[in-house]
Amino acid sequence: MSQNPFKLKGYHGTELFCDRVEETQKIIENAQNDVNTTLYSVRRMGKTGLIHHVFSQIEASEVIKCIYLDIYATENLEGFTQELAQAILKVYPQNRGVGKKFLTLLKSLSPTLSYDQFTGNPSIGFDFKQTKQYEQTVKSLLNFVDTQEEKVLIAIDEFQQILNYPETNIEAILRTSIQSLQHTNFVFCGSHHGMISAIFNDSKRPFYSSTLPIYLNPIKKDEYESFIAELFRKYKKVIDQESIDFILEWTHRHTYYTQALCNKVFALSGKKISIKNVQEAALTILLEYEPIFFQYRSLLTSSQWDLLVAIAKKDTVEQPTSFEFISTYKLSSPSTVKRSLDALLQKEMVLQLMEDDQKYYRIYDVFLGRWMERKSF
Repeated sequence: MSQNPFKLKGYHGTELFCDRVEETQKIIENAQNDVNTTLYSVRRMGKTGLIHHVFSQIEASEVIKCIYLDIYATENLEGFTQELAQAILKVYPQNRGVGKKFLTLLKSLSPTLSYDQFTGNPSIGFDFKQTKQYEQTVKSLLNFVDTQEEKVLIAIDEFQQILNYPETNIEAILRTSIQSLQHTNFVFCGSHHGMISAIFNDSKRPFYSSTLPIYLNPIKKDEYESFIAELFRKYKKVIDQESIDFILEWTHRHTYYTQALCNKVFALSGKKISIKNVQEAALTILLEYEPIFFQYRSLLTSSQWDLLVAIAKKDTVEQPTSFEFISTYKLSSPSTVKRSLDALLQKEMVLQLMEDDQKYYRIYDVFLGRWMERKSF
């Protein structure tokens, strides 16, 4: 059996990566010209994959050293400091010259070092009593990177997480540590538009106007069509145009969900793929997720659940408080719908999008939306 080429996690090289040519080039140009980048989109649109794709292009030239850290799971400046130190050590292995220097620096910062019993890789921790100590440690770590021979590009994934830290001056702390660097640039990645916008677009905040923004829209339809057809062909399968059109429409070209459906189609189909095969694969996915989707009902109020179902059945809603929408789906008053919508946006169950200056709403989880769409709630 051929290995399934439609990957759902990780970066697997240029052959299995679709498009993003303009975004890749822009991030590389920014790094080469000492410009920081903010990369943001909704979740699962491919930000992390794009970062690793950019890194693979940059590292091939051996001109810029690339460091990646994901701070989504961190809860405070201590967690951020540990992730930063761990990410640097991964790029500068301890058994090489620069890595040995970095370990010497670490030891001077009084960390707790432990080693994995199977791999021998070190794990770094800090247990300072004062925030100022973490602030100085972050500055020392970044200064070390900045004094190496190569330019450095650091990508910080889920950067909006810093707004959840208990340290009230965290933005100022990080901005102060970053702004004096001479040879190090950053890509700040985020999946919560409101929080990322607050960090970089509020004139009263430390990071205001310090980066160039790149927003990831869905991949262009013609690019995705070619990619899907060619990848099936390379792996000895043929898929017709009707099937590709269904895949891209059903998933809204949202990267993760498109990959997931293609993965399922590849796994369940023979050498020749028809629209029937694709629809069966889509139904299989919905049935697999159904136990999870049913649980959402207990997590929402009845008004929130009713609105979620209505949006799913409409697919795209421009005016959720309009008389037509409310009466069609037998919802409560406009004020109740507005409160429910705000709650669903806060819970990231509904997505607010803009197209041609027109605001509209859609279910965040594409598979949840498609599941609700076909249910008779």
